[in-house]
Amino acid sequence: MWARVFLGANWSATVTIKQDHEIIRSGPYALVRHPIYSGLLLGMLGTAIAIGEMRGLVGLVFLGWWLKLQTEEQFLVEQFGTQYLKYRQETKALIPFVL
Repeated sequence: MWARVFLGANWSATVTIKQDHEIIRSGPYALVRHPIYSGLLLGMLGTAIAIGEMRGLVGLVFLGWWLKLQTEEQFLVEQFGTQYLKYRQETKALIPFVL
């Protein structure tokens, strides 16, 4: 929810550019480029640990969200060019200081 607040009108369920769209680099976006995915993954990791089943989490991460994340990354580079490339160089995708 923290990430959604910072995205404001830029948020969309589909990969799209909104009117007056901008790259958000404050709040959770100062830590990672995709904090909504990070939060969902953290919640799913906790669930997987609680029920003792990791296969579903691994499949979801690598087959589902990673592919969507790559689509978003490509789209943002096409829309914002060097501005997004700089952000991508300075900020990890999902886990601060790691990935």
